[in-house]
Amino acid sequence: MKTYFRALTIAGSDSGGGAGIQADLKTFSALGVFGMSAITALTAQNTRVVTGIFPAPPEFIARQIDTVLEDIGTDGVKIGMLHSPEVIEAVADRLAHWKCTNIVLDPVMISKSGDKLLLDNAIQALKTKLIPLADIITPNLPEASVLLGRDVTGYRDMEEAVRDLAALGCPNVLLKGGHLEEEKIRDLLFQARSGTLTELPAQRIHTPNSHGTGCTLSSAVCAFLARGMDLETAVKNANTYIHGALKAGAGYKIGKGHGPVKHFYDIWP
Repeated sequence: MKTYFRALTIAGSDSGGGAGIQADLKTFSALGVFGMSAITALTAQNTRVVTGIFPAPPEFIARQIDTVLEDIGTDGVKIGMLHSPEVIEAVADRLAHWKCTNIVLDPVMISKSGDKLLLDNAIQALKTKLIPLADIITPNLPEASVLLGRDVTGYRDMEEAVRDLAALGCPNVLLKGGHLEEEKIRDLLFQARSGTLTELPAQRIHTPNSHGTGCTLSSAVCAFLARGMDLETAVKNANTYIHGALKAGAGYKIGKGHGPVKHFYDIWP
């Protein structure tokens, strides 16, 4: 019998379908991976705003993880919105229990519309409980600034920040440079064990349809790791995928705010 490459996403649900669990599962499917989910919170949101967050109890999040992993197992784990320190501790506990590998942590803190998705008192728990368990973290510049307690706003800041982020206990850091005001986007991948610093340049795509970009990129990294690729190859392939999804989705109109990327651009005409 054949089997599937498997990936579990632990994140919040986006009722608008562009980010969160929905974006993660679309990405897994587009990249040939069987996706599973543990939902950490329900959100009421669309392309313009988040109007409400309904968090799941930590013990039920843990039960979702246990129930999936004891039966199906997984080849990779993507972590997104966790909201509170209690949820972070519950997720960290279960991932350690199941000895999960290929853990990709996207430290989601603020939505595209500017709404806060992580409680202030959860940041320390994220740094001490979960980041050391991850194989790679994928912050953007505002998230890196919060994690480090200082502004990370320029390319020179990024070169120093990736090393300081790795010092929190995660061996690999993908720092996304999309917030830089440059025509060419420059992401940085730092692999602490080898000391390798790799620049990943891409041409900026001018489009309002960028909702869920971070979720999609981290899920793509997870999917490629789950398929057995080495980390640098997985990251480079994920960058190629998100660039293609942004480009393909730029010509569409859905909603009145930030629309989604086109996850199935290689499948849909």
